[in-house]
Amino acid sequence: MNEKLRLKNQLCFPMYACAKEIVRRYTPLLEPFGLTYTQYITMMVLWEHKTITIKDLGKCLFLDSGTLTPMLKKMERSGWILRTRSKEDERIVVVSITECGEELQDKVAEVPIKMAKCVEFESEDAMQLYTLLNKMMKTF
Repeated sequence: MNEKLRLKNQLCFPMYACAKEIVRRYTPLLEPFGLTYTQYITMMVLWEHKTITIKDLGKCLFLDSGTLTPMLKKMERSGWILRTRSKEDERIVVVSITECGEELQDKVAEVPIKMAKCVEFESEDAMQLYTLLNKMMKTF
């Protein structure tokens, strides 16, 4: 067998497996708030920016509008966000956080603390991994 094609020699596999497992561990922490992991990271962007175009939101999250649009519709029905058309260019959709969405931030404040307990890492290792993954993301 070609050694390059062994699963154990693939960098992508442990990243995939870890990402899948992390999202699985987020699920029970986010369910009481009615959030999926993708909605949660979307809210993080909105808590920081308050208002953002779908295009810029997609860049932040590495998601396309085909993935974002149905999710944002659900989030709007939940009252967390508001989608509007830009007054300058109606082709541009702007997403804004609502008061209800702002209140959600306080409710989920313990989630990162609980997640940190699920992944036992020394802080130096976590920072090194974070740095390496961000460096990799910049290449995409």
